[in-house]
Order: sequence, then C-alpha cells, then structure tokens
Amino acid sequence: QVQLVESGGGLVQAGGSLRLSCTASGRTFSNYYMAWFRQAPGKEREFVAGVGWNYGGTYYGNSVKGRFTISRDSAKNTVYLQMNSLKPEDTAVYYCAADPDGILSTGPNDYDYWGQGTQVTVSS
Repeated sequence: QVQLVESGGGLVQAGGSLRLSCTASGRTFSNYYMAWFRQAPGKEREFVAGVGWNYGGTYYGNSVKGRFTISRDSAKNTVYLQMNSLKPEDTAVYYCAADPDGILSTGPNDYDYWGQGTQVTVSS
C-alpha cells in the first residue's frame, strides 16, 4: 500500500523560506512521477511542481517559477519542495502526489496517490 507523508509546513513571514518533505513508502517509486499541489480555501487544487523519479526532470507552475525548487532523494524515498521568497498568496494546504504512469501531468485527476497535506501560512 502506497503511503505519502508530508511534513515541514508552518507559519512564515513574507519573504521567508520553508522546505516541505514527502516521504513515500509501500513500493518502488523509480518509475513514478511525483508532484506537489496546493489548495487554498475556496480555490481549486493547483499544480505547483513535479519531478520524474527516474530521470529527475522538473516542471513548475507559473506562479512559483524561480522561487520554488523540487528535488528527490532516492535513497531516502523522499521528495522535497524548497520554497523561497514566500508570498501571502502562497498560503494553502500543500499536498504530495504520485502517478505510477511516470508521465508529467498538471491535472490532479491523473495522480493515484495523495498525502494528507501540510498547511503553509505566509503572513504579510
């Protein structure tokens, strides 16, 4: 059974940084595509960043390009999201997601597995 567990959320001032972690367990993820999504109250779930576990290629949503960096550590089965220059509009619950098809997708419906989410709040 696949499990994704996020950690690292919290409260930070605008301009600050946070690093989120997503630890995966339950199977081999070498062919998976891993992504971070976020959802603010009253808004749709939004693609933030993604990485191919095998080849390491990354892709970012327009609103976070240049500020966020996604990476993975295969030895630890963990995906990270380094968030810099945070803005109040980055406030949301952040979710880790996994797609066993291994194909880049920005649509949440393409992901089979989800973590429970971690809250990120950026104060102005």
